[in-house]
Amino acid sequence: MPVVPEVPAPGGNQDDDRGAARTSGPSFRDEPPQQQPYEPPRQQPYDPARAQPYDPSRPQPYDMPQPHPQPYEAPQPRPYDTPRTPPAHGSAPQNPEPMPDAPQPAPAPQAPQKKSAGRDLGAAIGVGLGLGVVIIASLFVVKAVFVGVIAVAVVVGLWELTSRLQERKDIKAPLVPLAVGGAAMVVAGYVRDAEGAWVAMALTALAVLVWRMTQPPEGYLKDVTAGVFAAFYVPFLATFVAMMLTASDGPFRVLTFLILTVVSDTGAYAVGWRFGRHKLAPRISPGKTREGLAGAVAFAMVAGALCMQFLIDDGAWWQGLVLGLAVAASATLGDLGESMIKRDLGIKDMGTLLPGHGGIMDRLDSLLPTAPVVWLLMVLFVGSA
Repeated sequence: MPVVPEVPAPGGNQDDDRGAARTSGPSFRDEPPQQQPYEPPRQQPYDPARAQPYDPSRPQPYDMPQPHPQPYEAPQPRPYDTPRTPPAHGSAPQNPEPMPDAPQPAPAPQAPQKKSAGRDLGAAIGVGLGLGVVIIASLFVVKAVFVGVIAVAVVVGLWELTSRLQERKDIKAPLVPLAVGGAAMVVAGYVRDAEGAWVAMALTALAVLVWRMTQPPEGYLKDVTAGVFAAFYVPFLATFVAMMLTASDGPFRVLTFLILTVVSDTGAYAVGWRFGRHKLAPRISPGKTREGLAGAVAFAMVAGALCMQFLIDDGAWWQGLVLGLAVAASATLGDLGESMIKRDLGIKDMGTLLPGHGGIMDRLDSLLPTAPVVWLLMVLFVGSA
């Protein structure tokens, strides 16, 4: 057999790699690798030719946006993370709090709240009964005394109206000529009927114009305009009540006028408070409803039929139906008219003289515009004698 040499012949690629691996690596496994000495990096010398010129459009390291530090917020404990004290030995375990995802029990239904009447009914009824006694006593004892009651109510109403105008709008309507002329207007209407009322109204307006001339001219036009309006709104309309009194059955005509107006207001209030759902004029008087207006019409028509049949000479029940319908309409419009004035002035009541009612003007609001309506229909139905 040919003899094979144990060492391969030099010159092969495999031998070269194997030999290089033996010479470069460690001879023994326990021998540590040789460490090269540390050589610091060499700095290149500064070369002005290689330096880049400054470019303001290129962001610099110190121009980079830095994150805004957020304020520290302490972590809020969650209900299920709150430590609880274990119950004492022998005590009943406490009810655990429900987890956030656990269904919560439905709230118990609340009882419906009772609708409020919006006023002191006890004081209102007491004051109303007291006024009724004074009016009825003066009406059927001496007619002149009732005329004096009308004049006093007119003067107080003018004082309330002019005071509110000056407080809220800085309108200085002269009260002295209005009070004197208003009282004279009521007396003239009782003595000289409609002719005397118109003459007194003209003289009162003239007195307002002249009285205001004694003051500076600033605001003259608005002051005299308000004065003439007040003279027409309060005393002139009240004069028709005095003219009703001049008839032979005058006290019963005035009583019918008062009953129908009060019944209309009461029917509107009672029905509207109990069944009112639809607003009649929400921008003027939010408390008035269409159901209340229907109640006022129904109550006033029934009361008108009864009064015309049993109180007025030569009156008929059907005339009372027409009269009641007209009174309900005029009383509602009068109430809305004064509500418009109070909304413009930014007040709730004209005064505080009558507990539970407000002021005198708050009670005259529906009576004043109703007086000429009742007077006219009475004259048409049964005459003026």
